[in-house]
Parts: sequence; structure tokens; C-alpha cells
Amino acid sequence: MEEKFTIIISSYNYENYIKETIESVINQTYTNWEMVIVDDGSTDNSVEVIKSYCQKDDRIKLFQHENEVNKGIVETVKLGISKANTEWIVFIESDDIITPNYLEKKYEIIKKNKDVNYIFNQTELFGDKNAVEAFYPVIEKQLKILAGKNIVTIEDLKDLNVVLTFSAVMMKKSLFEGVDFCSPIRQLLDYYLWLQIASKTNLYYIDEVLTKWRMHPNSYNTRKVDENLVIDFDIAKYGCFHPKLPKWLIHIIFIPRYFKYARRKFIKISLREKSVTIFGKKFTKNSP
Repeated sequence: MEEKFTIIISSYNYENYIKETIESVINQTYTNWEMVIVDDGSTDNSVEVIKSYCQKDDRIKLFQHENEVNKGIVETVKLGISKANTEWIVFIESDDIITPNYLEKKYEIIKKNKDVNYIFNQTELFGDKNAVEAFYPVIEKQLKILAGKNIVTIEDLKDLNVVLTFSAVMMKKSLFEGVDFCSPIRQLLDYYLWLQIASKTNLYYIDEVLTKWRMHPNSYNTRKVDENLVIDFDIAKYGCFHPKLPKWLIHIIFIPRYFKYARRKFIKISLREKSVTIFGKKFTKNSP
């Protein structure tokens, strides 16, 4: 029996892009899927665009938060997961595109590898030229870490989120059981989730471009977070994650940009101990 997949799309004010996203799913060579679109209180024409596709294809369903309010990415992703009716789920951002063979390629991996629970693929950047060029250093680091690998462990994620975007991920829904969504830094939600999941299972990597990640100034994923931020999750000893960093520690993380070199070389943050070490001196909330 063929596997059925749930495609989860989080939508917020991307009426200019979401058509391409939906069409990229409709054009899949593998057709056994359902689409769950969760709109997070869009104020543009996104909902009307989505409804037009729901009317044409009964595999596409629209969900909204109560009273159609904006609740943010965490609640939107969680609602999408809760509406999935299949064992396997796929995430696509509402401004990204997947290639026509995305589902087919990953289905072949699942059939051949019964122990695989999480699959991600290589990503191609497109869109705003400056945003794409600015991200190249991260791509170079990612390619170096993943070179020659299909099996990716938690060790491979310690220095960099090698899973560049939600839109590259297919995984078993059950992996979210017991996972904490309260990322201390909202732009690092995906990294926060994947680290926890990688502590449960290895990740399977396909060295093939199956996702096109749109870069533009308003993209949630491209809002600036310093890639040199070092976060010590202390996974080996702790095995889980503190749900939320206090505000005093968040403020220290975002030291003004002219201290970037110091941040990179001399700052280490521990979620386990709720501390920050600067130039060799450790500070906690109760430090003098």
C-alpha cells in the first residue's frame, strides 16, 4: 500500500507567493497526499487564495486560529501537526517551492529504509540577490559538514543547523511527542526542534535539491540572527532543553553588532545552567 503524506503549510501574508507553493504540491509526480494549510491571521488576500484552491481540490484543507487571530509560528505549526491524518508529515513554508519529484524521491527512501524517521534534502536559494549572497557562507559550512553523508547525527548539528529550512523536512509525526516548542529565540525554532528530535533518532540526508527556498527581505527565515551565536545545549549530559531563557539572558545574546567578534570568540551560552560566559567569566541571573 502506498504511503500517504500530509503537507503542512503555515501561511501569513504571502498572497504573492502561496500560489506557487500550492501549485508545486499539486504538480507532484506522487499524488497520495493531503494538504493542511494553517493561516496565521493574514491581513492580505492569502485566505481567499487558499479557499480558491480548496474549492478545486478536496485534498486541500484550510484551518485558522480561533477568531482568525495571529498567534505566531509556534501555534501555527502545532495546529498544522494536530490536523495531520497521516504518519508522515511534510513542511513547506508558504513562500517556498518543492520540485515535482520531492515526494516520490522521499517515498523511495522510506520504502528501502524501514528505520528512517526523518528525511531532509539539499536546498536551492532563489529570490532577492543580496539575501541569497549573504547566506552563502552558511551554505558553505553546511556542505562541509554534510559532505559524503546520508546519516546525520546530533553531533553534526551542534555547530550549525544543517537543515536549512522547514521546507526541506519530511518526518514521522510521532517524533514531536514530548518535544518542547518554546524556543528561547523565535527565529531559531526549527533548530531548537531538530536538536531535540536528533536526540531521539538519526536524520537521513538526501544530497539533492528538492526544495527551493525563497529569500526576500520580509521572509521570516531570513530575519537576521547572528550565525556565529554559539549555544551550548549540553545534550550529552542533559538530554533535554530548558523551555525558555529569561529576558536578561536574551539581552546579553543580542549585544550590539560592533561586538560581533567578541560574541563569536568569547561568548558561550548554556541553556542547561541558564548562564552566559563572557571572556571566561560566567554570569548567572544571581551574579553580582
